[in-house]
Amino acid sequence: MGPSEIRRAVASRGHLNPGSPHVAFDRFELGLPDLVRNVWVVRWDVPRPLVQRVLNHPAVNVVTEGGPQVDGPHHTGLYGPTPRVSTRTLHGVGWAVGVLFRPAATPHLTDLTEGALLGADVPHAGSPAAAIAEEMHAAGARDAVAALLLGWLRPLADRVDDAGRLANRASDLAETRPDILEASALADAVHASTRTVERIVRRHTGFTPKQLIECRRMQTAATRLYLEPDTDLAGLAAELGFADHAHLTRRYRAAIGETPSATRAAGRARPGV
Repeated sequence: MGPSEIRRAVASRGHLNPGSPHVAFDRFELGLPDLVRNVWVVRWDVPRPLVQRVLNHPAVNVVTEGGPQVDGPHHTGLYGPTPRVSTRTLHGVGWAVGVLFRPAATPHLTDLTEGALLGADVPHAGSPAAAIAEEMHAAGARDAVAALLLGWLRPLADRVDDAGRLANRASDLAETRPDILEASALADAVHASTRTVERIVRRHTGFTPKQLIECRRMQTAATRLYLEPDTDLAGLAAELGFADHAHLTRRYRAAIGETPSATRAAGRARPGV
């Protein structure tokens, strides 16, 4: 896997598993950039349980899914961000349609705030879940799903305010600027006080600004170690701004929930390696 593929994987903050012949995954933008990062649609038909490893972007997902893992014809949940590697096991035949939101969307989707957002897993009402399920049981065309989501989300996009836009900018810079290593530097970059950025980022993501920066560094490390298990840990630590590989290892285990060695082992065990 080349550097450009690594960069795309890091940017997606999505499934770490490589493509499976039993899983069809599609991701597209919706045209509501202040509100929605992307829409992802997955269908699977697996002969045996398939474990998916996922790294989440620090933002809320709303997911409608159908298959043997849910009760009834479909289920819609709101899922809060977490910096840790999580796993999901796919069974039988199923599908899911997810919307990965920008931080600005959070107060328009849920009353959960700050720490309560982290790792949230709650039912969500208000989305066109029944219509999405009907479409997915039929053709499941991208355009039809996009039209349903646009009908739901355009009014919410009109309600995005200045605080939400600031949260979006802070999140974007924390994700894309490797030179930003401290909350004060992030505040300077968005031209706001450290206290203002702290309050707004926590309200919209559940993370502190420092945690947002740490999330980017740890997820970059996790993706690299999974996709390129022979990556030199000392070199990676230097690249990410850590004093040495021991410091990276301590922070990695605390943030991601497993050691770098465990991520390497998972990467080496993935199909096709």
